[in-house]
Amino acid sequence: MKNTIKVVIILFTIVIILIVSLIIQQDKKEKSNDSGGETVVKEKNDQEKAEEFAEKMKPKIEERLHKKDIHHFIEKITFKKKVSISPMGYVTVDGYINDDAEKFYFSASLMHKSNEIGSMSFSPELSYRFKDWNKYKDEPEIKENYLNRLSEKEREQYLKDIGEIE
Repeated sequence: MKNTIKVVIILFTIVIILIVSLIIQQDKKEKSNDSGGETVVKEKNDQEKAEEFAEKMKPKIEERLHKKDIHHFIEKITFKKKVSISPMGYVTVDGYINDDAEKFYFSASLMHKSNEIGSMSFSPELSYRFKDWNKYKDEPEIKENYLNRLSEKEREQYLKDIGEIE
């Protein structure tokens, strides 16, 4: 009989605890749904934070691109609207140069914690527009081999882009 009374008391205690926790849970839920006239501050999600950060970093990206542009090829820089977040936490911003998204595109990985550009990658065509051929003046065949791969029209455009012909 003593064991039965102990079991009933334990069960009664568990039921009381469950009822109290449900009441507390319901009370919290009602408070979160009713702001009571207070201003509710909406917390930004990760995508919105990434977009704001990317917007803040665009001038640094432009500066880096112009620094790479030794031939003054860049006339216009366009950023794509979509910003992505990598699994490692980098914010990735993509864009293109001189209204040619097919040939002259780039991607910048931004580090949010340090407010820096982690790395940048360029399309092959854009990368060649940034190439400093003076580094190869002892090996002119390297530049010539590259130019020989191009059609006559592409070769002429490339030489215009790097300022060797007008």
